Amino acid sequence: MPYYVYIIQCEGNSLYTGYTKNLNSRIRLHKKGKAARYTKMHPPKKLVHVEEFNSRAEAMRREKRIKKLTHLQKLKLAHSKTRRHKSKKPV
Repeated sequence: MPYYVYIIQCEGNSLYTGYTKNLNSRIRLHKKGKAARYTKMHPPKKLVHVEEFNSRAEAMRREKRIKKLTHLQKLKLAHSKTRRHKSKKPV
């Protein structure tokens, strides 16, 4: 089963990064304010970036690397053409 690392743009244009094995379910939880304290306080606007991995360990490593990026670097990643999986659905 694949794992996903994702970036959500929240109100105030902040960015939230997480990982999950069920992307649709996790996004629904974020919309309800139940997935993470951050997205409860900063409601999500849209999903801006998704990457798919074969293992939880790979996804967790990638999430950690993305979280160390600056806001500008995350925005560039979200708008890059080299994404592993493209999704810009509203949350």
